Amino acid sequence: MSEHSERDLQREVTELQGKSATAARLFDIRRIIGGLFVVYGIIVTIAGITASDADIDKAEGVNINLWTGLGMLALGLFFLAWLWLRPSAAPVPDESSAGSPPRV
Repeated sequence: MSEHSERDLQREVTELQGKSATAARLFDIRRIIGGLFVVYGIIVTIAGITASDADIDKAEGVNINLWTGLGMLALGLFFLAWLWLRPSAAPVPDESSAGSPPRV
């Protein structure tokens, strides 16, 4: 009976490690930053495309919304490409400190 419970415990640990790895990839800061820059970049680029001549004249003849939006899009796509090319590995728990209390 002890082997059965040991096998169940090992299976549960494996499942929890898989969930932890998924959560680590889901909440990677590069995904959040890249996604926000892409969304805001699209909004600002659309504002730049639809800018009137009066808006462009206010900025000394530069369509600042268009250039800022394109820059934001490029930065957001850079973060997402970085995430895709170099995915983060889930942290591996240290076997020796599994039973000890956390250090402060």
